[in-house]
Amino acid sequence: MARKSAKFLHNYGYDLILGAVAAFYVFAIPYTKVEESFNMQAMHDILYNRQHLAEYDHLEFPGVVPRTFIGAWVVSILASPFVSVINFLYLPKIYNLFVVRLVLGCIILSTLRFFRLQIRSKFGLQVEGFFVLLTALQFHLLFYSTRPLPNILALGLVNMAYGYWLKGSCYTALQFLVIATLIFRCDVLLLACPIGLQLLLSKSVSLWKAIKCCSTAAILSIGLTILVDSIMWRRVVWPEFEVFWFNSVLNRSSEWGVSSIHWYFTSALPRSLLAAYPLVLLGLLLDRRILPYLLPVLSFVILYSKLPHKELRFVISSIPVFNMTAAISASRIYNNRKKSFWRLIYFGMLGLFLISLGCTILFFMASYHNYPSGYALRKLHEKGHLNSTGEISVHIDTYSAMNGITRFCESGHPWRYSKEENLASQDYYHRNFTYLLNERSHIDGYQCLFAMDGFSKVNLRKSGPPVVLVKEPKVYAHGSMSNMEILGRNFPGCKF
Repeated sequence: MARKSAKFLHNYGYDLILGAVAAFYVFAIPYTKVEESFNMQAMHDILYNRQHLAEYDHLEFPGVVPRTFIGAWVVSILASPFVSVINFLYLPKIYNLFVVRLVLGCIILSTLRFFRLQIRSKFGLQVEGFFVLLTALQFHLLFYSTRPLPNILALGLVNMAYGYWLKGSCYTALQFLVIATLIFRCDVLLLACPIGLQLLLSKSVSLWKAIKCCSTAAILSIGLTILVDSIMWRRVVWPEFEVFWFNSVLNRSSEWGVSSIHWYFTSALPRSLLAAYPLVLLGLLLDRRILPYLLPVLSFVILYSKLPHKELRFVISSIPVFNMTAAISASRIYNNRKKSFWRLIYFGMLGLFLISLGCTILFFMASYHNYPSGYALRKLHEKGHLNSTGEISVHIDTYSAMNGITRFCESGHPWRYSKEENLASQDYYHRNFTYLLNERSHIDGYQCLFAMDGFSKVNLRKSGPPVVLVKEPKVYAHGSMSNMEILGRNFPGCKF
């Protein structure tokens, strides 16, 4: 038994560590934001509405550009047995939110495991151990690994490509990058091109064979996404081509904000890599074996820096290779720690690990308070029942829908929900909504029942705690004045 346990821990111990951290983030911060809403609503509709496409959320709220349903279908199919059990036991729908996110996390972490095993094979057990340590001490990669962003769905395929790249199966690696590009994120092309160029220059692949295998993957990928998504969107559509046209040809992504050209290197990567960031730079000097892998990924970030609109999730697929480079540096420092010069660097590295842990805790606390409408709706469900059998109608404004609420957060009868947009202030009362979740603190005909605080900023102080999270009211719950007697009992302290 002891041998079996030791063998199990040897094979899966690192997976348990990373999985436990990712699962903790799921249970502590279950709600999602607007960037994840399409896939989250799609998974809800696949699991609950099934073949009744007319009831799907995306037909009423299509978003700026269409997205593929393929990722949502894969996660939903794998989650469906657990969802069936939860529904059979009549548990709240929110439990299924945990299920689909945990299933997605298992998919992404299994692809990260494949990459990690190739790191072990090529660079050794010690580098693998530091790779896991650095990943666990970072916040963003494991936090996002359970969030159904198109970038994360693409990350799973990119992790597989990295693994096959290290393994020497270069044509398979290119095929995974092609699939990720054409189905989930067209910007993976900026990663595929430098990797493909490096493979050609190093004569790891031949041009003609690479064209043939990539063409096959491209034809199958385009055919699959057009087939599935044309059915779901009720028109002939290749989602990622429309995304490419919108962001690159029309260059309209800048409508969501513009950042400086160095933002990824001075803000996004330092925050996401933490201790690994300086170790990556050191890795360039310590081990030449890493250059063929690091330079294409570094080129990917540089190319992406040319685009005006920037977000951390756009370059999250670069983090595994950066962590691998940092792990090689950490291993070299650890092996030479008894030498006087290296001892200083070793203690400096330990200090960086502690700083990473502190930053990760800070990021977690900020993220915990970054989904105010999800917590507001949960509080309404807990206290907002009326003494009648009639429906309880809740209107959710655009801001609230973008900051924590999906259809997984809804309850059954007697609750009913509306996300109707562009309503004037007087329309709320005429529509006879029982409750409102709104970003405005005052609405005629309604009484503010409570305000839900959300994360605002971080303050640095000279005295007391050096770092303080500042919160401020973000979402307001309002109750109809026609139910003021009952609401006064449910929400004591409110003056009607």
